[in-house]
Amino acid sequence: RFVPERMVPFSFPLSRCALWDPIPMGDVTGAHITYYRNPRLSLLEKTLRLAYRHAKQNEKKLFSCFLLGTLAVSEDGEGVTLTIDRFDPGREV
Repeated sequence: RFVPERMVPFSFPLSRCALWDPIPMGDVTGAHITYYRNPRLSLLEKTLRLAYRHAKQNEKKLFSCFLLGTLAVSEDGEGVTLTIDRFDPGREV
């Protein structure tokens, strides 16, 4: 589903010399992942259980952690699958 309110324009860092003309040309094109592809999320049960156990043991209501995985495009090119297979609780500092 295309949601133009959530779209943010591309921006590049400032530099002394540009390799291209920065003036926009042509029509605006959406670059959101769901605009052209059907997304799918796959989460391993082991990873979910580790994250849940860590959340229950943590004394704070809010804490930081990382969910790591891979992004793959289907063979027909129509879908994208995000497979989350690792949990990293991160560091407090």
